[in-house]
Amino acid sequence: MLGMLLAISVCGQDPVIDSLKNVLKRPMVDSLRVNTLIDLAANYYRVDPREAKKIATEARDLAEKSNYPSGLAYSHKALGMSYYFQNDWVDALVEWQIALEVFRSINDMNGVSNILNNLGAVHFNGGDDEAALKFYLQSLEVAEKNDDTLRFVTALINIAGVYLTKEKSEDLAFDFYNRALPLCKKLGDYDALGSCAVNMGELYLRDTLGLDLSTKTQNIDSALYYFELALDAFQKSATGNVAFALNSIGKVHFARNDFAKAIQFQKEAFELAQALDARLEMAQVLLSLALTYEEMGDIDNAIRSFNISKDLAEDIGALYEVQTAYEGLADTYSKIPNYKLAFEFYKLSSSLKDTLYDAEMDKKLQSQTLSYEIEQKQGQISLLEKDQELKQLELEREKAIRNGAAIAGVLLLILIAGLYNRYKYTRKTSKIIAAEKDRSERLLLNILPQETAEELKSKGSATPRYYEKVSVLFTDFKGFTAIAEKLSPQELVEELNYCFVAFDTIIDKYNLEKIKTIGDAYMCAGGIPAVNSNNPTDVVGAALEIRDFMEQLKQERLAMGKEIWELRIGIHTGPVVAGVVGKNKFAYDIWGDAVNTASRMESSGIPGKVNISGTTYEYIQADFQCFHRGKIEAKNKGEIDMYIVEGRKVKVEKEEALLA
Repeated sequence: MLGMLLAISVCGQDPVIDSLKNVLKRPMVDSLRVNTLIDLAANYYRVDPREAKKIATEARDLAEKSNYPSGLAYSHKALGMSYYFQNDWVDALVEWQIALEVFRSINDMNGVSNILNNLGAVHFNGGDDEAALKFYLQSLEVAEKNDDTLRFVTALINIAGVYLTKEKSEDLAFDFYNRALPLCKKLGDYDALGSCAVNMGELYLRDTLGLDLSTKTQNIDSALYYFELALDAFQKSATGNVAFALNSIGKVHFARNDFAKAIQFQKEAFELAQALDARLEMAQVLLSLALTYEEMGDIDNAIRSFNISKDLAEDIGALYEVQTAYEGLADTYSKIPNYKLAFEFYKLSSSLKDTLYDAEMDKKLQSQTLSYEIEQKQGQISLLEKDQELKQLELEREKAIRNGAAIAGVLLLILIAGLYNRYKYTRKTSKIIAAEKDRSERLLLNILPQETAEELKSKGSATPRYYEKVSVLFTDFKGFTAIAEKLSPQELVEELNYCFVAFDTIIDKYNLEKIKTIGDAYMCAGGIPAVNSNNPTDVVGAALEIRDFMEQLKQERLAMGKEIWELRIGIHTGPVVAGVVGKNKFAYDIWGDAVNTASRMESSGIPGKVNISGTTYEYIQADFQCFHRGKIEAKNKGEIDMYIVEGRKVKVEKEEALLA
C-alpha cells in the first residue's frame, strides 16, 4: 500500500531557492515579502526543516507587524510543516490549530480544508485512526462546498488509506479511491493518480482465494488494468514508485501461473530499484521473486532471493520484510526437506511477528497522548506569546515618539486599534491553547489510570505491575463488514460511537478499566489497576448489561427496518502484567495468556450471549445462572470448558416463623 498524502509544496531545487533569495534582496511591500518568505520556507521543508522553521518564523513576525492575516495564517502553516518534518507532531498541531483559526476568521476555506487534512495526517501517522478520519471527513466537506478539487481529492485518498488498513473495510477503501481516480486525471496529478490506481489493483488482487475461476480471472484482469495505469502515471510523475508498479504487475502474472513473465517484470523492477539504491523496494521485489522461484520448484534461487532480501531488510530495519523473508525461508527449507533450518527460521519468524504485533498496537494507541505532550509545552508557548506582545508594544511606542506630539492623537488611535486586534488574536490563541490543555488532561485520564498518569507526570515512567487475578472482557460485532458496506463513513462512525459510549457508561458503573478499542472490537478488564477479589462478578455483571443493551438496540432497529447489530462477548480470568508501552507516547495495556484466552472466549462465543471460561465460572457460579457448553476447541488453545451466562441467580431468604 502507498501511504497518506499531505497537502504540501514539492521540495524545490537549489535554483528555485536561489531565485527566491534574490527576490528577497529587492525592496518590496511587506505582504509580498511575507509571501516570498513562505514560498522559500516551503522549499526547505524536506532538505532542511530547521532552516524552514527560521524562515517561517520571520514571515510570521512580519505578518503580525504589518497586520496581514492571510500571511499570518500561511506562516503558521509553514511553521507547522517545519515541525512535521522534524517529527515534532505536538508543535505541528499547535501551529496548525492557530493557522486554522486565522483561516476561519478571514473565511479562507481553501486554507481551512488544507489544515484539516494536515491535522488528520498527523493523527493517522500516530495511529489514531478515529481522529484522523474525523479531520479528513471535515476537510472533504469543506473542499466540496468550496469546489476545491485538489483538496477534495487529497481527502478522498487519505480516507481510503484509513479504510485500507482495516480488515473488514476494503470495499469502503475501494469506493473512495474510485471517486478520486477521475479527479486525479482531471487535475493532472500523476503521483496521486498512481497511488489511487496501485492501491485499487492491490485490492482486486488481495481477495482471489476461494473465488470461482471466472470471478478470480476477472479480479486478476482488473488488478492488471490498474497496475498498468499506475505504472504509466508513476513514469510521468518521476516520484520513484515505478519499481513498485512493475513488481505489482509481476504479482498479476504470478497469480496467472505465468512465472516466466512474472520473473521478467520482477527482475526489471529490481534493476530499477537497484539503480536508485532503493533498498526497501529491492527487498520487497526479491521477496516476490523468491515466491515465484519457489512456486516453479527452483528451490536454490528461491532460497538465494529470500536470503538477499532478508539481508537488505535487516540492514535498513524493515522488520515486516525481514519477518516475511524468515517465513519464506522456513517454508522453502521444509520442501527440500531440511527441517532443522526450517524450524530455526520458523522460530525467528514467530518471534518477530509477536514483536511487530506489539509495535503495531503501540502505534495505534500512541497518538492519543499527543495532547498530553502539548500540555508540557504550554509554558514555552505562553512565554513566546508574551515576548511577541512586548515587541509589538515597543514598536508602537517608538512609532509614536518619531511622529511627535502633533499626531499623538492619531497614533494613540492606531495604537489602540493595534492593541485591540492583538488582544483579539491573543484571546483566540489563548482559547485554543486552553482548550488543548483541558483536552490533553481528559485524554490522558481516558487512556491511563489516574495512578499511572500521576506516576508518569512525576517520574517520566511507570513500573509494570503483575496482577494474580484479573477478569478480561472482549466484544466484537458479528457481520461487521456486511453492515459497514451499507452505511456511509459518517453513519458507521456514529453507530460505533453510540455503542461504545454505552459500553463505557456500563463499565464505569462496575469500576472496570477500559483498555482499548480496535476497529469494531472493545476490550476492558476488572481487578486493575486497583486490586479487588470480586472482579469476576463485576465483569460478568457488566457483560450482562452490555448484552441487554444490545438486545434492546436490536429490537429498536428491527422496528425501524434497519440492519441489526449482534455482539459476541467473551470473558476469562487469570494473571496479567499491566503497564505503559512506548518511549515517548504512552499507552496503558495488559499482557499475558489470560488476555489471549479471553479473546478466544469471544471468537468462540455465540452472538447475543456472554461466553465465559471454566476458570471464570468457578468464581461466579454462586451468583449467576450458567449453562455448560462442554469442552470447545479454541484456536491455539485446544479444548476449553465454556459456559453461557444466562443471568443472576434469584436469592430467596428464609424468614423464621413467628410463634403464637
